[in-house]
Amino acid sequence: MTSVFEASMAEQPVRPTHVEVDLGCLAQNLRAIQQHVGSARVMTILKANAYGHGLVPVANHMVQCGVDYLGVAFLEEGILLRRQGISAPILVLGGIAGEQIPLFLQHDLTLTAPSVEKLHLINETAAAMGRRARVHLKIDTGMERIGIHYYSAATLLEASLACEHVQVEGIYSHFANADAADLGHAKLQLERFHEVLTFYEKRSLPVPMRHMANSAGILQLPESHLDLVRPGILLYGVYPSADCQQTVPVRPALTWKSRVAYFKVVQPGHPVSYGSTWQSDHPVRVITVPVGYGDGYFRALSNKSEVIVRGVRYPVIGRVCMDQMMVNLDQGTAYNGDEVILLGSSEGQSISAAEVAEWAGTIPYEVLTNINTRVPRLYRNG
Repeated sequence: MTSVFEASMAEQPVRPTHVEVDLGCLAQNLRAIQQHVGSARVMTILKANAYGHGLVPVANHMVQCGVDYLGVAFLEEGILLRRQGISAPILVLGGIAGEQIPLFLQHDLTLTAPSVEKLHLINETAAAMGRRARVHLKIDTGMERIGIHYYSAATLLEASLACEHVQVEGIYSHFANADAADLGHAKLQLERFHEVLTFYEKRSLPVPMRHMANSAGILQLPESHLDLVRPGILLYGVYPSADCQQTVPVRPALTWKSRVAYFKVVQPGHPVSYGSTWQSDHPVRVITVPVGYGDGYFRALSNKSEVIVRGVRYPVIGRVCMDQMMVNLDQGTAYNGDEVILLGSSEGQSISAAEVAEWAGTIPYEVLTNINTRVPRLYRNG
């Protein structure tokens, strides 16, 4: 099922500004990750609209590729996938409110249990509904976000043994610094997680499915792969940070495009855009591109970023507007309707999410997830 914002490549784009997602590239990235982690299973992370790539189409393709598990951040994402007919196991990684628990059970979603209190609430709700809830216990080994502290974790694990209406399918933690050059803290977190897991060994109990490796853990800490890994940004062909070892070969699956909407010659001394922050000392050719911060192209990119037109990189000038921005061709050539690459590759030139992030003073994650849903997503090689 597609909307005007999610279409196949055979359909006409709704507007000249759109995103193209190469599903075949995603499949190749997945295979590269699977090969790298060996026997560990793979949970593809689809939160934040699949990192800007489109939640439902990417989830469908991952299921077709045979992934073991899907991971989302919120209940609403899981429900949407179920309503689109996706039956694969789905773990909701974020925190939960008590009143949401019946919806988890109704839609066969796996819950994260981050505390004894929440675990008891899950058990009680499941008992009242005559169901058995699947949960993954969340251990905080040094992120200080959600999850029971590693030094108190035995209370949660002990409580889980007494919950008759809960199936503890997994137990997991999350790295805070696995994308750094110095892996000291990440290794300390992994050591703490292993110490928590001795609870089962000491009692001769089967250990639930263990997982901790995010994209950075997959790349830099093979000892963290355990039973399952959780690739996020790596699946989409982007490395977590400049410090991360690129031990898995992946390619970006997303290209963000627009087209020239207007061409003009701007005379010297005539400033461009709001605030008059840019002007030339000689006549220049300027194009207007119908994309702006309302689409997720950061205003912080004003007078900093570049785009590709006809195989040449040109600078964005003046302030990025809500729906439009201007590009200085200087003495270059372009015509109305010419393709403009905002993110991706064309004719031997490339602009990466990492480069855009550096211009904007942020991280590649935000560049991808900030692309607004009003930007149509088009899919190829599916």
